[in-house]
Amino acid sequence: MKVIVFGATGSVGRLAVKELLKAGHAVTAFARRPETLGLSDPALSLVAGDAMQAEEVHAAVAGHDAVIVTLGAGMSRKSLIRSGGTMNVIHAMQAHGVRRLVCQSTLGAGDSWSNLNFWWKRVMFGALLAPVFRDHELQEQLVRASGLDWTIVRPGAFTDAATRRPVIEDLSVGARGLDLRIARADLARFLSRQVAERRYLGRAVGLSS
Repeated sequence: MKVIVFGATGSVGRLAVKELLKAGHAVTAFARRPETLGLSDPALSLVAGDAMQAEEVHAAVAGHDAVIVTLGAGMSRKSLIRSGGTMNVIHAMQAHGVRRLVCQSTLGAGDSWSNLNFWWKRVMFGALLAPVFRDHELQEQLVRASGLDWTIVRPGAFTDAATRRPVIEDLSVGARGLDLRIARADLARFLSRQVAERRYLGRAVGLSS
């Protein structure tokens, strides 16, 4: 398949690109500075662009079979890149007839709020990261209303090291006692799998150790 990754130079996006290439897909890495990926592969194309610019997104999406969105804003708590960029991606997919969308959100969004502990509910998403959380919520609403073949992926907090416990896939609503963490590498492998799998079509999937 020909897959484009938005947010390809982020901490998860770059790993997702590697996993997709490993799986034999032709991959387009879309980012402001895609050359910073530092990857060289005949199946990899680099496209420089801004996800907030609809025209650039529209041009990039043409000719692809699937889209993975791993957009993030680094340390910014006020950026609307997740919802704004995803809206541009959706419009481009609709215009070009591209159906498969895999969108990374966050654990806690929607009905997964009950999976969080007090710290995440009241301190992180309740105060420190409240604008980021609202942007994820809006992002999910846009994906659900898109009419595309979508899957929303809701990971716990990222870690570079392997987690203490195995990652639980497709968390049940209300599951408690979680570490609320996931290794970036585990998340990237899951995102890569979804472009061809149909198991979670039209669903939001929680991932956490």
